[in-house]
Amino acid sequence: MPDTFTDDLITALGRRAHALDIALHTVQVSVRGETVAHAVSEPTGLETPQRMYSVSKTVTGLAVGLLADEGLLSLDDPITKHFPEMGPVHPWLEATTLRHMLAMRGPHSSTTYKRTDDGWLESYFRVPPTHPPGTVFTYDTSASYTLAALVERLSGTSLPGYLRPRLFDPLGISPDLRFLTGPEGIAHGGSGLICTPRDLLRLAHLMLDDGVHDGVRLLPTDYLRDATSPQADTALQNSAAALRGGYGYQLWLPRPGWWLMFGLGGQLVYGNPARGLAVVVTADFQACPSGDRFIDDVLDLLIDPLVEMLDASHDLSSADGTAVDLPWPAPRHVATHTRPVTQRYANVVHGPGPAELVLSLDDDGGRLTSVAGPAGAGGPAGAGWDVELRFDRPVRTVVDDQPAVVTAGWTSPDTLDVRCSLLGDNLTTWRTRLAWAPDGTLAVQSQVFGETADHGWNFHAAYRAVSP
Repeated sequence: MPDTFTDDLITALGRRAHALDIALHTVQVSVRGETVAHAVSEPTGLETPQRMYSVSKTVTGLAVGLLADEGLLSLDDPITKHFPEMGPVHPWLEATTLRHMLAMRGPHSSTTYKRTDDGWLESYFRVPPTHPPGTVFTYDTSASYTLAALVERLSGTSLPGYLRPRLFDPLGISPDLRFLTGPEGIAHGGSGLICTPRDLLRLAHLMLDDGVHDGVRLLPTDYLRDATSPQADTALQNSAAALRGGYGYQLWLPRPGWWLMFGLGGQLVYGNPARGLAVVVTADFQACPSGDRFIDDVLDLLIDPLVEMLDASHDLSSADGTAVDLPWPAPRHVATHTRPVTQRYANVVHGPGPAELVLSLDDDGGRLTSVAGPAGAGGPAGAGWDVELRFDRPVRTVVDDQPAVVTAGWTSPDTLDVRCSLLGDNLTTWRTRLAWAPDGTLAVQSQVFGETADHGWNFHAAYRAVSP
């Protein structure tokens, strides 16, 4: 059981996440380079690679800053200077500088490509701009992708290849760190970073130490100062309050003196140089309707009390370094509602959903299997699924060739809820409710949440029992 002040705060944050159906994967708290508390929710851990989504933007920005320090570019260069083959372009694009792009003050109202498009890089120069650069803040992942393309063009190597000897190896960052790539084979510098939570903490420590590691300067002073200073007004953001505090270079500024790396689903790296405080969170809140608000929960439930204790010179050192266990989100289970089911069901209307479902359940759990056919082709990430269910604990398994965690529970005598978290390169949450009507019809409500999920798996369907 947690026995320190910081552990208690993390436990409270875990309860909040569980109540919101948020999968809180890991939490790390460090003060002046010393980890004072951490928490994990198995099978995720501090050394488990995970997609960090828009935390990628900060890493891309650091690479641009290093190139500037090496004299290979100026932040005041027009982006078209480095991509002359994309001309001619709109005058507002012609006026767009690297500084504009780093600060998300470019000329586009949003990302210029869709995930399934070809030519992500070209889209930045071809999609008509909506306003002059330098006027308003607009969050544009295509700008970060274009900056990653610039890094690779000027360095003659991949984005991680450029950063490996300059940052990653000196910091001891995992050799398995990688970036997913766009359709042109360019590192997805806006959203493709895959690394471990511990890697993020190492990067946070470097930034808190003003870019110096073991007495060696790894990040340029001027770039780091400007990256963590207000460059754009984000007051019109309509999500978490922390995202309305301002923006630097590929970094959010939640409060004066703080910076924040933020990736889709709850990948958070908070840093406060004045106190030497770093808080790293990995999670998946895509299934929570107001998931972005969890960014503020981390501030309110964890960071603010930590700051109060630090300012009062309280010792936050963990007693024994034992990790706090975080609960995995699970449907409510009422044991008295459990009933055995061994049955094959066929889709009644041949509409959405699998052609058949097969259930084999007893008091402890069982299996749920889909059978693809004309009515549906596979599981929430594309392939068929066959999952083990346990009502007393999470099941760590593989679904659609990805590591996954499955939980389940009888919420009423006629209703079984199943929840599946897929933990591969793309975080995905799939929830389904199976409800039996008095006439024996099995109604199925399915929901899927994830950037790359097949949203055909948001459906309602009806099934009838068939003979074995």
